[in-house]
Amino acid sequence: MEGISSVVYNKAMKYEMLKKCSVCDVCGGCQYQGMPYEEQLKLKEEKVRKLLGKFCKVNEIIGCDDPYYYRNKVQISFGKDYKGRILAGNYVTSTHTIVPVSDCQIADREANKIFNTIRKLLISFRLSVFDENSMQGLMRHVLVRCSADHEETMVVLVTGNFNFPRKNDFVKELLKRHPNITTVVQNINNRHTSMVLGDRDIVLYGKGYIVDELCGYSFRLSPQSFYQVNHAQTEKMYKYAIDCLGLTGKETVLDAYCGIGTIGIIMSERAKEVISVEINKSAIRDAVKNAKMNEISNVSFYCDDAGKFMQKIASEKRRVDVALMDPPRAGADDKFLKSLVRMDPRRIVYISCNPVTQKDNLKYLCNNGYKVDVIQPVDLFAFTQHVECIALLTKTK
Repeated sequence: MEGISSVVYNKAMKYEMLKKCSVCDVCGGCQYQGMPYEEQLKLKEEKVRKLLGKFCKVNEIIGCDDPYYYRNKVQISFGKDYKGRILAGNYVTSTHTIVPVSDCQIADREANKIFNTIRKLLISFRLSVFDENSMQGLMRHVLVRCSADHEETMVVLVTGNFNFPRKNDFVKELLKRHPNITTVVQNINNRHTSMVLGDRDIVLYGKGYIVDELCGYSFRLSPQSFYQVNHAQTEKMYKYAIDCLGLTGKETVLDAYCGIGTIGIIMSERAKEVISVEINKSAIRDAVKNAKMNEISNVSFYCDDAGKFMQKIASEKRRVDVALMDPPRAGADDKFLKSLVRMDPRRIVYISCNPVTQKDNLKYLCNNGYKVDVIQPVDLFAFTQHVECIALLTKTK
């Protein structure tokens, strides 16, 4: 142990013993593999405190009841090793080198089983895998979505071209081995891109989507839908965020970056009206269907850039009583923030997947008539360095 203290050595050994994933050192998908979960939470809470603690006291992070096998949406990529054998797994961080994975510790257990079956079926059916250099071959990626109760499971077979030899037999054999699969979709991605999904979906079995229940409401999930991957933690986060808005049933609420309408639909019963905006067309289509499926009539959806939409309705002197925003990692742009201040909501709840950009946005809002009353970190991605954060802002004048 020369050159290393016994404390550091023992801690390192403890982490090594806790590692459950055999490829975590080369995969890079889970930065905190081998670290006790309580220590992961402390690191994330401290990260938020350093970034946002100057605004107000940071609450204790809301952790997972069970940090393993939580991802309800999982994808793997296909390729070949130097001997020409089929590989199925994850890309090493910032590369397109595939690390074979047979049991990802943060992926849904059933998804892991389906991936292993598909790899074996590719071999038995003598089907090719996609080669990014030559842009030739069939199977490129596979995406699996599971409902929380596992009553519905979607499998998306992402292929490099339309031609799928013996696809009916392939799907039949997949269903035979996994009868819990309720729909199978072929997605065509023949572009030079790092995006997993292409634009064209062909339903091979079932209805082409699954339905999941979140906070008592039903949501239709298509292959392209954005939906939080940790069901249990999303329910905690959404309930906390909606409670922060202090709704009485009389408010007009802005739901910005609404995705497929989840949080807007969930809070609709406590609001007079919800105005939702999202730039993704397929997400808005799903959002409209989700509102109809849940018999919600007081939510309106607009397909537009959030910043441009806000400029438009602010110029029309429309007012909202409270606002909820959940922007992408880059945060909200100046157009959005300036317009939000003009609309003068008395409360703003800001959900962020990136506290770094959230810090800059909060600073702007605090310089323009608001103060931060609550900072609440939530862990949605155990064993990774990512942390979600809820901020509540209220008017100061």
